Amino acid sequence: MERTESQMLIIFGASGDLTARKLIPALFHLHCGKYLPKNFLVLGVSRSEFSDEEFREKVVYKSSYLEGDIKEKGSKIAEEFADKLFYHDLGASYEASYVALSKRIATLNEKYQTRDNFIFYLSTPPNIYEVIAKNLSEQGLTHQENGWKRLIVEKPFGYDLASAKDLNHGLHRFFNEDQIFRIDHYLGKETVQNLLVTRFANSIFEPLWNRNYIQHIEITNAESVGVEKRGGYYDGAGALRDMFQNHLLQIVSLIVMEPPISAEAESIRNEKVKALKSLRILRDEESLKENIIRGQYLSAEIDGKKVKGYREEDGVDPDSTTETFVAIKFFVDNWRWKDVPFYVRTAKRMPTKVTEVVIHFKPPHHKIFTESGMFNKDNKLIIRIQPDEGILIKFGVKVPGQGFKVERANLDFYYDSLAENNLMAAYERLLLDAMQGDATLYARADEVEAAWEFVDPILEFWNTSKDSMIYGYSAGVWGPQNADDLIEGENTWRNPGSNLADDPGFCVIN
Repeated sequence: MERTESQMLIIFGASGDLTARKLIPALFHLHCGKYLPKNFLVLGVSRSEFSDEEFREKVVYKSSYLEGDIKEKGSKIAEEFADKLFYHDLGASYEASYVALSKRIATLNEKYQTRDNFIFYLSTPPNIYEVIAKNLSEQGLTHQENGWKRLIVEKPFGYDLASAKDLNHGLHRFFNEDQIFRIDHYLGKETVQNLLVTRFANSIFEPLWNRNYIQHIEITNAESVGVEKRGGYYDGAGALRDMFQNHLLQIVSLIVMEPPISAEAESIRNEKVKALKSLRILRDEESLKENIIRGQYLSAEIDGKKVKGYREEDGVDPDSTTETFVAIKFFVDNWRWKDVPFYVRTAKRMPTKVTEVVIHFKPPHHKIFTESGMFNKDNKLIIRIQPDEGILIKFGVKVPGQGFKVERANLDFYYDSLAENNLMAAYERLLLDAMQGDATLYARADEVEAAWEFVDPILEFWNTSKDSMIYGYSAGVWGPQNADDLIEGENTWRNPGSNLADDPGFCVIN
């Protein structure tokens, strides 16, 4: 286990939902697993009026997110953890002077010997990131003469390329790039990280990971829910910004990247940036029209209950053209992936919740067994990111009996079979990495901008072209009817079930 130095975590926006729902539970689990250093504390900062005790009551003792954990671990563990939590009221505005906050940090730092090592976690809207960074700098809280200083920021990191560049420039005025950790909880998932190990640690895959052996690659991110209570936010974002630009392009970069020189953070991040910059950007209207399908879910009856269409959701414009489904076909301009199509889709109100990568291998050059339907029985490597996390290999076997009828068999591995291992949740892993200064799973400035460079022309096309279409699809089905037309030849999307080894053409909601 790597050593974690004494430090203080200062969470801005600490009275918000993310802190209670994700950050405090993650820290509690790290405490229970003895991952936190002896000298460690959390200072919650926001504009709400709480005392230290009231803050502890809210996020620990009376938290619905920790209720089960506290029952399991016991009240003594909960008290030990809660004693590490403190709170500071900023007053009316994040733009006000941080003199009092600086004094509080100094007092806690001296009393609990956190050695001037501070992480500032901005669980706030991005439009005040620069304001907070400026105020911290004015109090000397960003300087590293004594101890290190790190900044964690949440997505969305920019609304488009221009705003992402402005945000990077604003933060770079007060923090060096190596101090900034842009969090993407998808990269904290074990199965996302396992993409690297699957590729580079196995001689049965590494030599095949190129255009000579791979026919095409598809990535599916599906959610069974609608926008729920996020209608107002989602209507200004859409599926492309909410999921594709960050989470899914991060997964794409791990699939596409060349082998890094080492497992060090900068080596991996260098290759991810190169991978994103090698994506062929869709610029002309014909390419944008032919290679992208976007849709919006309509009302339907699911499991005997009527669900709302997107335009009927709270906070959504009744005439909205915001996409809840997007499928994109694109290519990568380098030797490894020349002419290999990538298909990526993300959507709300799908038949099931699932995220997976499917590597489709080419058939043998000399085909001996050519019965009809073989195209649908190609060798596949399926990496399931959620749920039922694991890896599935589909390969050909002979059906018992006369002749050589071929069927596909499964060879599978499931993460839950590793019962002896305590698999960290995404935020646990990412917080611990930041505490230890490991930026491997965090996005770099040029990485974020490279992702926006690919996405920007799509957004511009949708906003300006009369040829930009949005298709309706009933809630509970796999998107618009023409979504399969995107994939070349006789191939179709793999519509996965909730269990990794399930292979239905369509999922059924129970």
